[in-house]
Amino acid sequence: MVLSHILPLVMVSMSKPPEKRLRMRRKEDTDKGIGKLNPSTMKYLQINEKFEVVVAGKKKMELRALPFPDIPENEVWANAEEMRVQGLADNSIATIRKI
Repeated sequence: MVLSHILPLVMVSMSKPPEKRLRMRRKEDTDKGIGKLNPSTMKYLQINEKFEVVVAGKKKMELRALPFPDIPENEVWANAEEMRVQGLADNSIATIRKI
C-alpha cells in the first residue's frame, strides 16, 4: 500500500544551548578552574562565563571561560593537573557547552 501523502513532521524547538566537540589541551600555565578558548568559539557556543566539559557522555568538569585570540578555534586549554585528576589525556575530544 502506497501512501498518497506524507504527514508533516512537527519539529519541537528545544532550547538546548549549542555544543561543539573540541580538543582539550593540557597547559601548565593555565590556572585551575579556568578554560581558555578562542573568542569566536565562545561567541558560537554562546559562552559568557562558565562551560562544561563532557567526555563519553559523562560530565568531567566545569570551567570558567577566558577568551584568548591566540588559541586555535578547535581547542580548549585547561590546567594540566586538573585534567590528569579527571582522567583527561592531552588532545582528548570533548563536547563543550555553556552552563
